Amino acid sequence: MCKGLASLPATCLKSAKDMKHRLGFLLQKSDSCDYSSSQGKKEKISSSQRLSQEEVRKWADSLENLIHHERGLAAFRAFLKSEYSEENIEFWVSCEDYKKTKSPAKLSPKARKIYDEFISVQATKEVNLDSCTREKTSHNVLEPTLSCFDEAQRKIFTLMEKDSYRRFLKSPYYLDLVSPPGAGCGPENCKRNHTHTLDCNSNIISQCA
Repeated sequence: MCKGLASLPATCLKSAKDMKHRLGFLLQKSDSCDYSSSQGKKEKISSSQRLSQEEVRKWADSLENLIHHERGLAAFRAFLKSEYSEENIEFWVSCEDYKKTKSPAKLSPKARKIYDEFISVQATKEVNLDSCTREKTSHNVLEPTLSCFDEAQRKIFTLMEKDSYRRFLKSPYYLDLVSPPGAGCGPENCKRNHTHTLDCNSNIISQCA
């Protein structure tokens, strides 16, 4: 022991040791609390990111239920991307966003952007519209209102409802989500690659990113 410490009274040395012990205990307790808090947050986030079977089953009731649910829309978009036909859902989403425009000054540029991207003959993501609807929408864009894409949006919605939506419900993009975890390996379940997960971070839904 160094002379400095040796010259101190025994009571001072004992007090110093007690303080060191208490500090060590408090630090350990703090680390433990931080770890527990971190684990609690992770569990809470994980829980909030899970879908219920009831939610997923509702997607099969109607296309409207599917695409008005954030994760349902994500799964459907991922499916359409796999078929190289995502322009339909992208157009629908753009129309929904357009109808929420509050500033009249923004209507014209936003309407023109949607028209150029999805409706124009030279559109990069041209959607399948009949000539009558296309012509009417082109006329509406000249003096845009919040409803100028309504008819075109309805046509595309109906097209998805009768075609891609039905295929989606028969695809792994939906079946793997609606199958309950730990389901038996029946003839149909075996074809589903045993994914059986409702985590919103699953590979299926993350493809929409």
